[in-house]
Amino acid sequence: MVRMDLASLHQELVVSSDLLIVQDLDGVCMPLVKDPLTRRLPAGYVHAAAGLRGCFCVLTNGEHEGHRGVNRLVEKALGDSTLARRQGLYLPGLAAGGVQYQDAFGQLTHPGVSEAEINFLASVPGRMKGLMTSMLQTSMPELGERELAVEVERAVLDTQVSPTINLNSLFARIPDDVARQRHLQSMLEELMQQLMAMAASEGLHDSFFLHVAPNLGRDSRGCELLKPSVAGDVGSTDIQFMLRGAIKEAGLLVLINRHIAARTGTAPLGDEFNVRTAPHDHDALLALCKQRIPRDQMPHLVGVGDTVTSTINPSGDGWLRGGSDRGFLTLLQELGRSYGLPNRVVLVDSSAGEVDRPSLMDGSLVGISDPEDPLQFDVCIPGGPDAYVDWFTGLSKARSVAQPAT
Repeated sequence: MVRMDLASLHQELVVSSDLLIVQDLDGVCMPLVKDPLTRRLPAGYVHAAAGLRGCFCVLTNGEHEGHRGVNRLVEKALGDSTLARRQGLYLPGLAAGGVQYQDAFGQLTHPGVSEAEINFLASVPGRMKGLMTSMLQTSMPELGERELAVEVERAVLDTQVSPTINLNSLFARIPDDVARQRHLQSMLEELMQQLMAMAASEGLHDSFFLHVAPNLGRDSRGCELLKPSVAGDVGSTDIQFMLRGAIKEAGLLVLINRHIAARTGTAPLGDEFNVRTAPHDHDALLALCKQRIPRDQMPHLVGVGDTVTSTINPSGDGWLRGGSDRGFLTLLQELGRSYGLPNRVVLVDSSAGEVDRPSLMDGSLVGISDPEDPLQFDVCIPGGPDAYVDWFTGLSKARSVAQPAT
């Protein structure tokens, strides 16, 4: 594999006649932060995304709406709470792993989600806070009553369809204590399993799964593996309580299906196709595309992410590969090979944010990839979100000149 630079990728995409950029958000167009409420989006990025309408969408495990949603970041960037809805400046695409779809005007839907599931999810943040308050009193007895309450509020992200517990603020209290960081990770895993048991006891046995970020792939049961903390890499920082089916590789097919429908008037996978009805198996998703989508309708795909991991298996048997962007980037790459299209995989370095991550700076990709990794990166951006946003805004401007009708 010969890697491209950003200038070469720019030239290729400016003239692409049927382009679809599928992009993650946190760590890609904005730095990773310990408190998601402090995130900031550049106004230039928001306008650039609007300039790429029809060939750009997001695919994120975050959410569009709510006080923690990306829509609030868009409004803050624009300095106007109504401008995005009036002019169609929200970021279109899928959130919450694929169960929350939004267009550029902020019209939101949750395809395939039942009322019972929504009602249970509404109760989850409160249950998280109760469990975490109890468990943290034992795990971090040095926290006073007020400090404990503050840390619980910081940790529990009360999003609508993917409530999350994030350990970054707690990790910051014990920055060099790997043993205690691992203890907190185990505590979080136990807490989340209790929530899964609660859902099952209320008749929602197959409605949810736990998304660990970052992770080390899946075990034999399909459960995501926690990435233990080590010196210089805190490993798994959060676990999301998510609707089953909300995986990014299924979301990629939903976005492709919608893109083709917008261009041709017909959705090859069906008008009602969504992540809850899509296959969950990687090979089955690829086979579905080959069966239903002709080559002349498949767009030129570019996938952009930052969370990809690879660690030597402690057993010595191969590698543990994971990361929330790995699945959709790998499928996107394989679709390119299968259809004979120049699909591109772009990896942004998110290690310079407030969260410890392996870096791209030395070119080794240690902790990110390995010599046998089937996922190959066409472009690596060691300059992080700032460098990506600069490139992205330049591409948007260039395409508006080269293809004004797009």
